[in-house]
Amino acid sequence: METVCKVVDSNVNSQINYTQAVDILNAGEVVAFPTETVYGLGAIATNDLAVKKIFKAKGRPSDNPLIVHVGTKEEVAIYIDHISDIAKQCMDLFWPGPLTLVMPAKPNVLAKSVTAGLSTVGIRMPDHPVALALLQQLQKPLAAPSANRSGKPSPTEAVHVLDDLEGYIPYILDGGSTGIGLESTVLDVTHEPPVILRPGGITKEMLEAKIGPVIQPTTIEQKLDTTPKAPGMKYTHYAPNAPVYLIDCDVEKVNEAVLHLQRQGHRVALLAPVNFEEIKVDFYFSIGEAGSKEEMGAALYNALRACDKTTATVILATTTSKEGVGAAIMNRLEKASGGKWYSL
Repeated sequence: METVCKVVDSNVNSQINYTQAVDILNAGEVVAFPTETVYGLGAIATNDLAVKKIFKAKGRPSDNPLIVHVGTKEEVAIYIDHISDIAKQCMDLFWPGPLTLVMPAKPNVLAKSVTAGLSTVGIRMPDHPVALALLQQLQKPLAAPSANRSGKPSPTEAVHVLDDLEGYIPYILDGGSTGIGLESTVLDVTHEPPVILRPGGITKEMLEAKIGPVIQPTTIEQKLDTTPKAPGMKYTHYAPNAPVYLIDCDVEKVNEAVLHLQRQGHRVALLAPVNFEEIKVDFYFSIGEAGSKEEMGAALYNALRACDKTTATVILATTTSKEGVGAAIMNRLEKASGGKWYSL
């Protein structure tokens, strides 16, 4: 399969590219497109055959549910059985934006492959001009996980989608680099109080300031025996080719670890803040200023992907606190590393 990648910007010719994307989706195929979080791989969420092509292209397990993207808040009532007051409040406060709401799905409306057999579904309205233009021109919901091979770091640029999915999908809308760089927060509003199933750019603190108490798991999710209610809960995600180890954000400790690994014959890649650049490591990737979680979140997947372009045999990733968006960063690092910490 040939994969076509088309740039969409303010140029008048961009409308042609949107029209092509809509035609491809209506024909039951998949299209990759940017959101404010990462690039998504979309198929019409009511077409089960089309949705199954997402799983095939990604190599994604079929018991991993998909998030449905909509272009307007009004569409939600078509797919959701009951929209609670808290759900309405969250939509008014945080949509469009990086917040997915897990709600009870109407029976026999969405494709079975979207919900993975669950009675609930996650829905969000993305805050990106390309995503919104595509959804509003299509006038149908898109089931869309991240546009990467399953388990790999999520794509924040169109070139990342090409690296993973060229030959697997027909079309990519290139809208440049994404903003936040971490997938949306997934909030299950079928519980009281609501539960964060996956931390993201909308933090626990931001939610509680507006809607009251919210539960957020404090440790890495364990593998589940049942179907998870949100993406990223059951399987290893966000992992580059070389093994990733977490390490405290301490220059002396990192330097000692690098020297020890190099003496063992390893080629070491380091993901760390800018003040770690003096460490004599084989490959160094800055993740922004120390303490700037927003910079770290935006740079994380790009850095993890960059490691695959090196000959590194081991990757050290410095950690951050779990306050604010740090919870999302640590969630992704724990998944990328499988929860492994470096120790001498």
